[in-house]
Amino acid sequence: MGKADQNKKAKLERLLNTSFELFTSKGLNKTSISDIVERAGVAKGTFYLYFKDKYDIRNRLIAHKSSQLFIQAHEALSHENLTEFDDRLIFIMNYALDSLATNKGLLSFIYKDLSWAVFKKALNTNVSNSDDEFGTIYNKMLEESGHKFKDPEVMLFLIIELVGSTGYSAIMYNDPVSLEELKPHLEQTVRGIIRNYIVE
Repeated sequence: MGKADQNKKAKLERLLNTSFELFTSKGLNKTSISDIVERAGVAKGTFYLYFKDKYDIRNRLIAHKSSQLFIQAHEALSHENLTEFDDRLIFIMNYALDSLATNKGLLSFIYKDLSWAVFKKALNTNVSNSDDEFGTIYNKMLEESGHKFKDPEVMLFLIIELVGSTGYSAIMYNDPVSLEELKPHLEQTVRGIIRNYIVE
């Protein structure tokens, strides 16, 4: 990577990191593009090289942070001796939930504006060099499972919606139960969803 490319990458990372800090501390509505570029130490024109507006950077940040979390969970999974697809997906689910429980600011940021459209961006858009691994990892897990799945994207959508909404309530409000109490229920339900999507 040449010096110009390194420079571009550094500016993009500064914009992403600064935006995340401002969105989580001040909120989206109270953060302007001027705030972002001033704190990041880049020109306003640089912002528009990468992003259309602050909603674009927010959506791409959600995709980026979701993707990072999934990749970290998959990396942790590589140190476990789990071979079954459902066991592997449950491990990733628990890893993500535990990570979000220790970082409620990240949970609020991701969950508040997370939609399937934004999440799909994590599968299909590489905000930084590592993000393109997300879709590849999921597809590889499907291939390695030894099963054929009908509508694997719908299956993932249902699992994410379930885990996201119930996990958020349990982590933020202990409602209807604590996260630790919720996990066995989630595990049983996720296994059921996976079973329903396996083609016999």
